[in-house]
Amino acid sequence: MVGIFLPKQRVLDFPITALRFEDQIQTILRWAIARESKTVCVANVHMLMEAHWNPEFASVLKNADIITPDGMPLVWMMRLLGVRYQDRVAGMDVLLALCKLAQTQNVSVFFAGSQPDILSLMQKRLEQEFPKLKIAGMEPLPFRPLTETEDKALIKMINNSGAGLVFVSLGCPKQENWMAQHQDKIKAVMIGVGGVFPVYAGIHKRAPRMIRDLGFEWLYRWLQEPRRLWNRYTQTIPAFMWLALKQLLMSSSFSTPFRIRERYLGWRD
Repeated sequence: MVGIFLPKQRVLDFPITALRFEDQIQTILRWAIARESKTVCVANVHMLMEAHWNPEFASVLKNADIITPDGMPLVWMMRLLGVRYQDRVAGMDVLLALCKLAQTQNVSVFFAGSQPDILSLMQKRLEQEFPKLKIAGMEPLPFRPLTETEDKALIKMINNSGAGLVFVSLGCPKQENWMAQHQDKIKAVMIGVGGVFPVYAGIHKRAPRMIRDLGFEWLYRWLQEPRRLWNRYTQTIPAFMWLALKQLLMSSSFSTPFRIRERYLGWRD
């Protein structure tokens, strides 16, 4: 299938997909219906800083088919750089929107990663909220790398399931590397959703809408998991703020805002 140009806005030199939420969802769904092998990275500050510090991971991120702006700081950066219509495309919202549409488009969904108890809780909730959704499979993955035999078996399992969407929960950057390694092997759209599985399962709570809109979801998460997230936030947030400020000061589009005028999937200025 001939690819359609997706407008991008570079944030810290990484091409974030510059489309509204609904347009990104419709793009993913179209790929899923055709069972195209695609990778979708749901990006926040942590992911961009991991890529900034790691050239190998930077290559993985730049080669993704879609990089959604999950964190509000990325959304704000895109708006300041000229993409004034940009809204947030967060992992949980992506999962909910795609599951809702998948059940009406005969697209089955596979869930890879996390732990058996979390997947079991997810399945119960999915069956309640999306009764017509076809769950092609749920497969927890070990923390260790899969053996070649195990990996081949997993690829076969996913492809034989007929899934058009594969949600991957392994954490950043492991899940992004995993998706890149399985490009053209798994015949489905792979979407890395990080910590969405335990939130959807009810183990962790998602921040209220107002807190998310204000850009303080990171603080809400940190209060739930202070030990795990302390080092991540203290290392990545100040560094991102410095690099973002430098980009804004050097960008002509910051001083002279412009709009991306790409017309895509029916969107208009």
